[in-house]
Amino acid sequence: MLDTAPLIDPFARPITYLRVSVTDRCDFRCTYCMAEHMQFLPKADLLTLEELDRMCSAFVGLGVRKLRITGGEPLVRRGIMGFFRQMSRHLGNGLDELTLTTNGSQLSRFADELADCGVRRINVSLDTLDPDKFASITRWGRLPQVLKGIEAAKRAGMRIKINTVALKGFNEAELFDLVAWCEAEGHDLTFIEVMPMGDLGEEDRLDQYWPLSDLRARLAERFTLIDLAERTGGPARYVRLQETGQKIGFITPLTHNFCESCNRVRLTCTGELYMCLGQEDMADLRAPLRASEDDAPVRDAIRAAIARKPKGHDFDYSRQKVGGQMTRHMSHTGG
Repeated sequence: MLDTAPLIDPFARPITYLRVSVTDRCDFRCTYCMAEHMQFLPKADLLTLEELDRMCSAFVGLGVRKLRITGGEPLVRRGIMGFFRQMSRHLGNGLDELTLTTNGSQLSRFADELADCGVRRINVSLDTLDPDKFASITRWGRLPQVLKGIEAAKRAGMRIKINTVALKGFNEAELFDLVAWCEAEGHDLTFIEVMPMGDLGEEDRLDQYWPLSDLRARLAERFTLIDLAERTGGPARYVRLQETGQKIGFITPLTHNFCESCNRVRLTCTGELYMCLGQEDMADLRAPLRASEDDAPVRDAIRAAIARKPKGHDFDYSRQKVGGQMTRHMSHTGG
């Protein structure tokens, strides 16, 4: 008899949201995400697309209803659209939503095909509308290419949410420009506090830290902020700008602990399951997957991992040092 009882963690939270990194590779080198000369994983360490299908299908069978594909940059993985087509078979058959987070560089190529696979909403990471600053922070990226990709996704009928990392001294002056651009284009906008992921220099990260409480206060000088009760299965808290009607999100892992309603886990491109972004504990799912053609050992390993999911994480920028710092790069865990 197939084991299909839902995944419930030790704190009675149903696990219904899986974020899957399909590659650690990216065509950008964003300064807060990865080193410029990254040592990428050997291809043999990565789950094949067929193995990713088996893994994700096992999670869907255990009650996961939202699947977000991440990286690195997921759209640089060779053959990735075949994987999206395979995952689309679960939509309406256990899976409510198939989506991705992308830097936008490949959207011009793939937007129509993604829409055909049932992708209705996407998140695009975009920290500045200044081409020179964009080239500086992404090191290898070109803003016009990304804007063209966003436009292609919009034409394909996808709803776009812009994710902007709040960086002190970098995009503070663009706050209202970003808000106005998203309003004009019809995009939602979420601001994210920079997180202590990766060995990229503690002092640099502290210098970049712009608390969203400050960003929100600046918004409130110009707009009336109405708190919204809605949740989208992620950590963001939302407000409505009364004057424009647009929705703004805030992801604040450092100044507001959002763990109490956490419904998600993260699978890396090597088959490691992280039950919490801010903890080092993980479970190896690749070994049981490769050891058997039967998926029962994988389901057992998933259940055992969820039973270890902690109550919360401990990111902390207080006392001017980075507490709870993770040594792995964000591109390894999945953005």
